[in-house]
Amino acid sequence: MWEFEFGYLGLFLSAFLAATILPVASEVFLLAMLKLGFDPILCLILATLGNSLGAILNYFIGYIGNPKWLNKIGVKLAQIERWKQRVQTYGVWLALLSWLPIVGDLIGVALGFFRAPKVPTFVFFTIGKFVRYGVIILLYFLF
Repeated sequence: MWEFEFGYLGLFLSAFLAATILPVASEVFLLAMLKLGFDPILCLILATLGNSLGAILNYFIGYIGNPKWLNKIGVKLAQIERWKQRVQTYGVWLALLSWLPIVGDLIGVALGFFRAPKVPTFVFFTIGKFVRYGVIILLYFLF
């Protein structure tokens, strides 16, 4: 029984880390767990929760960010202004795309950096992550 609990914890952790800049493929872990017979609903919930919390971490990293830090790592003012314009134009809706590889992490950081409203942003993070993992699970069972 402990193997199952560790498996679920492993899925949660892999999903959390996948939402950060670390190169973790939580989808592979999820598919392996489904193949081993783990409960798909519980997998969906834990993967969504872990990945959403990782996105929230990205948000807070951006929230405590300082424009001077961005200049030190080579980010140009024009790039900052482009992201600011995107956040102002699309707002929390961008959080739905936080599941995308590479740019999803940046979206989360940008939403925090430009102070997008927390609660709707976190809700949209979660919706996007839920749909992503739900589609993966659905496709697994269809094929």
